[in-house]
Order: sequence, then structure tokens, then C-alpha cells
Amino acid sequence: MSIEQKVSLTIQAMDALTELCTPLTESQWKTSTDCPGWSVQDNISHLVGIENMLLGKPPTTHKSPKYDYIKNPIGEHNEHEIDARRSLPGSEVFTEWKATAAERANQLRTADADYFAKPMMMPTGPGTLGDFLDIRILDLWIHDQDIRRALNIVGNHGGPCAEHTIDRLIRTLPIVVGKRAATPEGESVSITITGAVQRTIYISVTEGRANIVASAPAKLLCEISLDSTVFTALATGRKQSTELNWTSIGDDALAQRIVSQLNMMI
Repeated sequence: MSIEQKVSLTIQAMDALTELCTPLTESQWKTSTDCPGWSVQDNISHLVGIENMLLGKPPTTHKSPKYDYIKNPIGEHNEHEIDARRSLPGSEVFTEWKATAAERANQLRTADADYFAKPMMMPTGPGTLGDFLDIRILDLWIHDQDIRRALNIVGNHGGPCAEHTIDRLIRTLPIVVGKRAATPEGESVSITITGAVQRTIYISVTEGRANIVASAPAKLLCEISLDSTVFTALATGRKQSTELNWTSIGDDALAQRIVSQLNMMI
């Protein structure tokens, strides 16, 4: 994907969030989401903090309590920005979001090639500011879906941002199928994603390693089918496999192991 396409999708994802959150009431802002400890407002506070960082603004000096759902230094950093805004009305955080999103969109539209080539450390390892846009699109769209699930506002399940996110999550499926679910040597499985984003993925284990293969193997040990909204919720760790509807044929135990361990965020 070109830098121009990444910029377009990032701005599209930010605009979708702004549209989604515009009519929210204070009660809705304080509604809990599937992100442990986070309200709808906290999801937006998190995004404000990240985009402010990318704008070069100093982080908050506030230090969050050490909540038990904080698992790593990235989570700790995120929580400082969130906790600094928890006592504010949701409308005030949203005003900050709109200003931040507008400033960030302008930065992205006007930045030159040198800006996007700048090196940075990403959650996935070394990269560039241009590479990080792949994660920003994913993060923005996933939190859009977090807010929608919490408030029962259906929408934005498909389109380029959804497809980008789901395709990125699909890349981790060989780890799930091979290492986590221990699919036997020489065997293959399929995972069919239906609904707003449709994909069929075939994964085979050869010489101890699982890989996505281009065409359907002659034999499938199990075939899993699930809606794109279900796949997203499972692959991002928002829900457990027992909470959502999905189907399989073939080796039920293997299917259960795969679906129960889909959480491979980013």
C-alpha cells in the first residue's frame, strides 16, 4: 500500500470515529467497553494520546495507578494518558479528539517523503513513521468497533479500513494454527470469514511450520467459519470463543483450540 493510500485510510478512520461519537451523551461516554478498565471515553483518550505523540506533543506528566489489567510498558504509557482524562466530561475529551484529529490529518496531508521515512520503534519492532500508519489504521478502526459494540451501534463493519485490519490480523493465523493449536504435521485447516469482509484462508503444516497456502489442500482436518465481526472480536482479544457464534466441521477439538487462541493483536 502506498503512503498516499495509508494517509487516506488513516484520515478515513479518524473521520468515522468523529462521526460515530458526535451524538454521544455523557452516559454513553462512561459506558464500559470490552477493553478491560476502559470506557468509551477512555478509548478516545487513548487515541488522543497516541496521535498527540505522533504530532510531537509532550506526554502527560500524570501517573496512573497500577491497575491489574496493565500488562506491559506500552499499556502503562497508554494508561497515563487515559487516566489523566478520566475525571473530565466525555464532551471535553471529544473536543480534544476533534482538534487532535484535524491537526494530525493536516500533518499527514502536508508531510513530505522524509517524514514518512523517519525511523521509529513500533509495537512490532523497528520501522518507519510510514510503516506505523498500518498500525494506526488498525487501531483506529478496532476502537471504532469497540465503541459500537459497547453502545450497540451497528455499522462500519466493511470497507477499506476493515479489510486492511482483518488482512493484517490474518497474517498471524499460522502461529495460532501451528504453534498454539498444535495442528499435526502434514495436516491442513481452512478458516472462512464471512459477512462484511470475506476471506478464505488455507493453512498447512509442513516440516514443523504452518503457512498460508494459495489453494485448497486435498484434505482439510477441520474447516472453521465465522463472521468478520466475530473474527475481529476474537483476534483482538475482546471476546472469548465461548461468547460468540462460529461453526466448524471435521476435527472439533482442533477447531476449538484454534478459535480459542485467535487473540494475536497486531
